[in-house]
Amino acid sequence: MSNLNAEEHKCFEDIKCIRANGTEYWMARELAPVLEYTEWRNFSKVIDKAMIACKNSGREVFDDFVEVNKIVEAGATSKPVKDYELSRYACYMIVQNGDPRKEVIALGQTYFAIQTYRQEIADRFNQLDEDSKRLVVRGDIKQWNQLLAEAAHDAGVITNEEFAIFQNAGYMGLYGGMTVDDIHKRKGLAVREKILDFMGSEELVANLFRISQTESKLKREDIYGTDEASNAHYQVGHEVRKAIERVGGTMPEDLHTPEKSIAKLEKEQLAALKKKGNQLMLDE
Repeated sequence: MSNLNAEEHKCFEDIKCIRANGTEYWMARELAPVLEYTEWRNFSKVIDKAMIACKNSGREVFDDFVEVNKIVEAGATSKPVKDYELSRYACYMIVQNGDPRKEVIALGQTYFAIQTYRQEIADRFNQLDEDSKRLVVRGDIKQWNQLLAEAAHDAGVITNEEFAIFQNAGYMGLYGGMTVDDIHKRKGLAVREKILDFMGSEELVANLFRISQTESKLKREDIYGTDEASNAHYQVGHEVRKAIERVGGTMPEDLHTPEKSIAKLEKEQLAALKKKGNQLMLDE
């Protein structure tokens, strides 16, 4: 997301609430003015439409639209009024059913669509077994490594030797000074085996963050030169390591090394797909 979009979407972030269990929600009466609805009765009609859309999508409506009473001051007295604790999906349904002529509605559609998509991806990822998680993250790393290589080249990291120095720097930052060769030996790998293929999902995610954030830093700060780029890669890796330490996580070099490589998992998956395909042909 660009900085412009981040600023535009700040209005939705500013009114987001977090429960004690970490789940997030938005209060309907706070969302209404952000979406430029000055009259509650008009916004209430949009909520009603959104609830119908939510039901038709197969979800449990009252899980996403939690009705609550809110006390408001009315002169010398106070009175309860209806409000809703809205899930991200509820907000998405609301902006989908809002007045399309309002620019803020379009912004809301983009914001809540992106956030809902991210959560769906996270939920699906959490349901995967460990080998499937490894395959997913390794695939992401392949794409990000390509982007990182391009960013490093643009930063003046040209030769194979320079790129090896650049890559080593990132690993040294993340692995407490260990080089690629050190990590390779620690995992007990054969000469041609790749260290990324022998990482569990947790270790892969740490490296994915290192790679993606370095690519972003190189481009964002217009870094140029092998030494400068390598220093940046080291700094990002080191910051990721410190973050792991702060939350009490296991250092990447101390994580379990899986017995099966990613390459072997991919071959097994491909074989299973081919077998399934042959069975379908026989059934037909």
